[in-house]
Amino acid sequence: MKVYAFIFARGGSKGLPGKNIRVLAGKPLIQYAIEVAQECSEVDEVFVSTENSQIAKIAESLGAHIINRPFHLASDESPEWLSWKHAVNYVQNKFGEFDYFVSLPTTSPLRSIVDVKKCINAQVISSDADVCISVTAANRSPFFNMVSINCDGKVRLVCNPDASLSRRQDAPAVYDIATVVYCSTPAHILRVNGLFEGDVISIEVPKERAVDIDDIHDFNFAESILTYGFNEVI
Repeated sequence: MKVYAFIFARGGSKGLPGKNIRVLAGKPLIQYAIEVAQECSEVDEVFVSTENSQIAKIAESLGAHIINRPFHLASDESPEWLSWKHAVNYVQNKFGEFDYFVSLPTTSPLRSIVDVKKCINAQVISSDADVCISVTAANRSPFFNMVSINCDGKVRLVCNPDASLSRRQDAPAVYDIATVVYCSTPAHILRVNGLFEGDVISIEVPKERAVDIDDIHDFNFAESILTYGFNEVI
């Protein structure tokens, strides 16, 4: 069984310029994803897909294979699934067939090897599933305290539950998608055009490992956790 890890790292970032090579607690952000992949015994090879020469240079120095991503697949408007397809085709053409595709976004540097292993094993064991994603318990519920505002300014719940639902604790459990780890098969990625075009299962990760860096506030929060520990920060 061949399991390949893929890290998709664009040079552009509106929320935090230079994010993927920005130094976080002494290491470029991308290094965290590469190192976890390399330390995971289930992963056979590590690939970084990028259009940016600085990212490529750092990733290559850390031992990752580089996939030169076309610029049109590295824009804000390009769905990442298309980059997944490109990466699968590239690797199959250059390295041959493989069995499982694992995506480790750079923006979740607090993930653990346990999370990666758990996701891979769930995908392998659940032969009827097309994709395994990571999730974490949501702070808000569309059944209780998430609202939308319509065109006339009126506010209503995103989901309208049974009238008997009066406590948050009684609302159905909901989760945020965590950008910690994704696992699928090359065949499924090439066959469909989106994450939920198939049967999706999940693994749950704790909030302290599910921090997703989008802006400087997320970055500083992650750095604080790495420096002082989650319990000290909160």
